[in-house]
Amino acid sequence: MHWLDKVKDIGTLCGEVMIFGGVYSNLQALEALHEIAGEKEIPASNIICTGDMVGYCAQPVEVLDFIRNWGIHAILGNVEIQLKEGEGDCGCNFNDGSRCDLFSRQWYPFAQSQVRSEQIEWLRELPEFIRFQFAGKSCFVLHGGLENISEYIFESTPDERKRAILDQTQSDIILAGHCGLPFNSPVEDKLWLNPGVIGMPANDGTPRVWYMLLNDRNGFSFQHQSFTYNHDLANQLMLEKGLPKTYAATLKTGIWDNCEILPEVEAGRQGKRIRLD
Repeated sequence: MHWLDKVKDIGTLCGEVMIFGGVYSNLQALEALHEIAGEKEIPASNIICTGDMVGYCAQPVEVLDFIRNWGIHAILGNVEIQLKEGEGDCGCNFNDGSRCDLFSRQWYPFAQSQVRSEQIEWLRELPEFIRFQFAGKSCFVLHGGLENISEYIFESTPDERKRAILDQTQSDIILAGHCGLPFNSPVEDKLWLNPGVIGMPANDGTPRVWYMLLNDRNGFSFQHQSFTYNHDLANQLMLEKGLPKTYAATLKTGIWDNCEILPEVEAGRQGKRIRLD
């Protein structure tokens, strides 16, 4: 199936729009974000998740139910695609035998054993991509890459790669997920935006997690936003479920267990506080 057949067009959005991704089975972070959306009076119709709802943390069933009941827009991440297809790994393209690969052999089977059949059926209904119009801009939501949903695209990824996808999708703005780090990259007259993730910190030595707000008050604008939540409870639940201890520790320390997936530029920023908000 061609990627064009996996796109859902949700029309034109107006007002404030919330974009987030990488819940990673972290119910406590998701509940905190839901409270923020309520405080800002952002309706579910103006909220989009960039995928990987399920992942490292302890409550995949509760997270999927929460997102479904919230009624927001969501696309499939690589984890959801693997789950709905009954695959035996997370599809993250980790190198065989790497620490990420070895840990995924713990958290992915746990998630797969927990998720209910009706939740799998709901995942089958979700698109891989979303398109919408906002403030006169054509916006396209994807998880990783276009042909490869598990492709890692970072701030340091060459503009040529980002431009190719912007051109293929005929978009002014790409809103992406997967890489776990918030950033914004101007690509000539266009933008590649990544809101970051809420299920794990951004490797900057703080327990904060990240999302993004779009606004159309004075043309198109965006803001990176961070927040804290009850990471102590999320950590405790991971330990109780026998999930990787170093991943559980990351929720508190803000430092990733390793930088295997990161390019040199991003790896060199480990432990340095991100200043986007």
